[in-house]
Amino acid sequence: MSSVIRNETDLHTALKALIAADPRLEAVLAVAGPPPLRRRPDGFVGLAWIIVGQQLSTASAGAIWARLSAAFDPFDHTAILGARAPKLTRLGLSAAKIRTLKALARAIDRGALDLASLAAMPPEEAHAALTAQPGIGPWTADLYLLSCLGHADVWPAGDLALQEATRLAFALDARPTARQMVPLAEPWRPWRAVAARLLWTYYRTVKRRDPAPV
Repeated sequence: MSSVIRNETDLHTALKALIAADPRLEAVLAVAGPPPLRRRPDGFVGLAWIIVGQQLSTASAGAIWARLSAAFDPFDHTAILGARAPKLTRLGLSAAKIRTLKALARAIDRGALDLASLAAMPPEEAHAALTAQPGIGPWTADLYLLSCLGHADVWPAGDLALQEATRLAFALDARPTARQMVPLAEPWRPWRAVAARLLWTYYRTVKRRDPAPV
């Protein structure tokens, strides 16, 4: 099977392989049900959506994104290049997110970052290319590779909802740190992204709310 999750069939086939590798996850699946695919567009739009949603509730991120989409047609890197910071602030973006989006737009414009080429790279190389950009950290890169490119073996260890889901699912005494999450997921290679999708769905089921971006 491909290391990219393109559709529901890929996702469900990967789930079977994941549970065969770690039967404990069968109980998690029984509570959560099959995780949704939730693929996002790739390219500038997908990466910008992740940046906008950082440290915000799902509702707040959606409201800001709706205002951005309405203000710029099309919403692409050239729109951000030409936008004045006060306008972006009025639309709800923080100063840090404006700096990140502007830097990203400049990198794309001058050819320093080719988002279209990331899909053909191994995840580690694509991750390094993204985190080399100002303001883009490991969590943002992981989310882009997982939700926009569909890589099957990405593990956003720093995601608080994923950490809490892991604590709940396996009855741990405390929420694992990002460092502790790495060895916890080793048995799930090469399907760590599928495990993340399953645990996020478990979190939504148990907490009855969407995990907020970190």
